[in-house]
Amino acid sequence: MSVREVKGCCPLDCQDSCSWVAEVEDGRVLRVTGAKDHPFTRGVLCAKVNDYQAKTYAPDRLLYPLRRSGPKGEGNFTQISWDAALEEISHRFKEIIEADGAEALMPLHDMGSNGVLQRRSLMRLFHALGASRIHGSLCGAAGNALVAAGHPIGFDPEDIAESELVLLWGSNLLSTAHHHWHFCQLARKKRGARLIAIDPRRTRTARKCDEHIAIRPGTDAVLAAGLANVLVNEKLADLEYARTVAADLDVYLGEIELWTPPRVSSITGVSETDIIRLARLYGTARPGTIRSGIGPEQSIDGELFLRNLSALAILSGHWRHKGGGLFIEAYPTLDDNAVERPDIVPGKSRSLDRARFGQILNDPSLNPPVKGLMVWGTNPMVSQLDAEAVRNGLLRDDLFTVAIDHFMTDTVRHADIVLPSTTQLEHFDIQGSWGQHYIALNHPAIAPLGETKPHAEILRLLAERMGLDHPALKEDDETIAKSSLPDGFDFEDLNARGWVKASPPPRDPASAGPVLTLASGLPAPSAERLPGDVPEGQLRLLTPKAHYFLNSTFGNMPRQRKQQGSPTLEMNTADAERLGLPDGEPVLAQNEKGTIGAELSITDGIVEGTVVLEGKWWWAPPAETTSVANRISYGRWTDAGQPAYNDIFVTVHAQ
Repeated sequence: MSVREVKGCCPLDCQDSCSWVAEVEDGRVLRVTGAKDHPFTRGVLCAKVNDYQAKTYAPDRLLYPLRRSGPKGEGNFTQISWDAALEEISHRFKEIIEADGAEALMPLHDMGSNGVLQRRSLMRLFHALGASRIHGSLCGAAGNALVAAGHPIGFDPEDIAESELVLLWGSNLLSTAHHHWHFCQLARKKRGARLIAIDPRRTRTARKCDEHIAIRPGTDAVLAAGLANVLVNEKLADLEYARTVAADLDVYLGEIELWTPPRVSSITGVSETDIIRLARLYGTARPGTIRSGIGPEQSIDGELFLRNLSALAILSGHWRHKGGGLFIEAYPTLDDNAVERPDIVPGKSRSLDRARFGQILNDPSLNPPVKGLMVWGTNPMVSQLDAEAVRNGLLRDDLFTVAIDHFMTDTVRHADIVLPSTTQLEHFDIQGSWGQHYIALNHPAIAPLGETKPHAEILRLLAERMGLDHPALKEDDETIAKSSLPDGFDFEDLNARGWVKASPPPRDPASAGPVLTLASGLPAPSAERLPGDVPEGQLRLLTPKAHYFLNSTFGNMPRQRKQQGSPTLEMNTADAERLGLPDGEPVLAQNEKGTIGAELSITDGIVEGTVVLEGKWWWAPPAETTSVANRISYGRWTDAGQPAYNDIFVTVHAQ
């Protein structure tokens, strides 16, 4: 039988959102490869997903509905029919609504799939019921706050090829969005661009850049202010442009005046010489690009950092030029929120912050408390702050939990009913991206394995079982997905090609006049607490994304685990010598929240005072030494609701 090629796309939480081709023979996917005709994917998939079919055919894949048959968290389940599962969910949800009201039901989803159907369609059920809605972001709340304040945070990333200088600020592209690196290399080739990494760690990307500026984590806002100070004092700032954008330019100039190179150096660990040189390079480039990663905004000073980064990009005038300005995120013209149909909510309902999930489940004052929960596209026992609080909440006897997933994750182990979900190779979907301007369509390559079902089908089945008759709960997959597309969009072209570029209009910060505020409230150098401060006697623990995992996805897959290796705690040579810790030995990282374990790796590729545990590892016995870093994270959020993942402080000891 000949091999059939089916066009699709990677569903995962990555800025690249690659288009792929699945090769199918006799009803089985042989392999997936990057779509060669896609301008962004260019025929290459990353090290995480280049054997995605192995996930679909994994021996531990969930293929049938399950009912818990033992204590919560122990992972004991009995296979049941879909009819029995739907009946139990319907019955329990109706009981909860009758006793406590519909707001006692909570949906929790995130970007385990970017598809509008897999991620969004089930929200129609909860909206129709009048359940609690959800808001917030685990990783981009600080950026969302900047957008809400009117600041642009991106442009077509393909335009980075026009830049003369690219500052990769806390952005490890080669591990997290490696297709973006291509356009940085094009800038080198076309414009002679210099690529400079600003990062506490010598990452894969930093090693490929022309230069690595090692910065103390958490001090990024100070460095941005220091660069702005030099731009102004050396008359490299484009004050004419900045005045067309900013309503408070003079206030901002007064704020950065205090942050001279010597003061900035003492806080950031970057030498005065490098600060001045970097500012001159940035100020004279035409244009210069700041390509920021998500990591630096995930601290208690995340909003402070992004406001100063945006102010620096505006002050320099780089937004005047194609390929210049600030790039954090980019989106095509696609309204995936429309798929959720919030308009069908009967009356008003409360909204709960998904980033405070552990807090919500354990809040005795919440009225009504969450009594019914459905989780899909996320593994909060690994990904949420204070994972112990999440676990304690999921262990509540009075909480009925439904989990929809591919595998028995740490979260799924705590469910009462488990529903098996299709993978990307088994369903139809449409998705955008948060890092480029393409809309992609995913065709199913094979029929669903076992009794797995796509989420829109689960929506329709549950809505019928619960006696809900709104037309939005009966629509087919294609109709639901099309609701996200802009008016006049050529669906047939998308369906045939597999992808279509749908760029929003370009945004110049000056287009609205002098309305933006640049001043960030950055404290004076004499303030009692400064960005980047670490409690005495402790080290800051960073938990960047792994090269072979995507958040916690693939944390159970043998090939990815083998290539990622065992959980490793990286430590600077000087810190290791001071603590008397040998390379390669098992160590414990501890604070008042608990303990995690890992193998020590001593390196000069990370700044002193900082340790790094790469990857979002699953729980594993014994719980006291598991490598789930969020077990020892604090419940700290920025004003905009950004979880402060990078503000974990520990001592490190030999096991």
